[in-house]
Amino acid sequence: MHNSIPQVIAFYLPQYHPTQHNNEWWGEGFTEWTNVAKAKPLFRGHYQPKVPADLGFYDLRMSEIKEKQVQLAKEAGVTGFCYYHYWFGNGHQELELPFNQVLESGKPNFPFCLCWANETWARKFWNKDGAVVGAENLAEQLYLGKEDNEKHFYSLLKAFKDERYIRIDGKPLFMVYRPLKFDDVEHFITQWNQLAKENGLDGFYFIGYTLFVDSEYEIIKRLGFDAVCSCRINRNVKHDLSWAIRKAYSMLFRTPRKTPYKKVMQTLVGEEDKLDDVFPTMLPNWDHTPRSGYNGDLYTNSTPELFEKHCEQVLSEIRNKRDDRQIAFLKSWNEWGEGNYMEPDLKYGKGYIKALRQAINHIFGE
Repeated sequence: MHNSIPQVIAFYLPQYHPTQHNNEWWGEGFTEWTNVAKAKPLFRGHYQPKVPADLGFYDLRMSEIKEKQVQLAKEAGVTGFCYYHYWFGNGHQELELPFNQVLESGKPNFPFCLCWANETWARKFWNKDGAVVGAENLAEQLYLGKEDNEKHFYSLLKAFKDERYIRIDGKPLFMVYRPLKFDDVEHFITQWNQLAKENGLDGFYFIGYTLFVDSEYEIIKRLGFDAVCSCRINRNVKHDLSWAIRKAYSMLFRTPRKTPYKKVMQTLVGEEDKLDDVFPTMLPNWDHTPRSGYNGDLYTNSTPELFEKHCEQVLSEIRNKRDDRQIAFLKSWNEWGEGNYMEPDLKYGKGYIKALRQAINHIFGE
């Protein structure tokens, strides 16, 4: 039995509130709930729409919602949130309000860190029926070099100095979602580490996120990242011939690409997860059809019982690491539009929350 408690850091989508740009792009009052609520079952037995239970269709501008989320996260054994952070360059941010409220108010009193979701926003990501309508860029991800890197750093310095900010080796944890899409990431890392030291920090603990840890681990590390976050979500649904065939089949017969969660579970864990500088990811489910309709990928028949087994597999990989590297990520706390969420819904209630807690207790002991 281990006396240590693993760090379980859940990705957190700060989307659920109206914004000026979302109103312009998608219509007045649009939030991710718009996609979630209009989702329809696309085949017999397809669990859609997914309807939130305890927290309802919440608005993240409300502080009491954020407090309730933390209560539920603690019940699950989640030890911190990793907020998606959107910086497109030259001061252009999106969805920053919920995190800024957490920072300014000091509440909830719950550990956090940031993941820079460095991707261009394009309309095709969101098309409801899967028809690709071109690649109209709504917000283009730009890398503008030294001056912009500095502006970016100082926009977040208050967060990095916050006592709630999650640290590894005494350094703020900062994740880059697409490390290999960022041409000048080596200079960015060097510059930010220097700025950190000039401002009373010890530098950063940089983590690069990857879907393909086996082929990308060494590349990401060579770029200067301290560690890799491995999420194997696409392991058996993309980048092979069978996926291409399934994609053609799904478009021809108007059915999304389905993989049983029970089968997926075997592919979500791997040897690399035992390394001290690889942090694996737990995944309760996946269903992209609220956003992409028949062109979506999804897992079928995920249950709290299967998720508990999956969590035990992941936690078993990290339990023999040194205490300060017993870290796993959870994708995600509240990505309702992609079907990977832990918050209670009408079908399972707190089932997934209880499953994670039981897995932690089983693998790590109380």
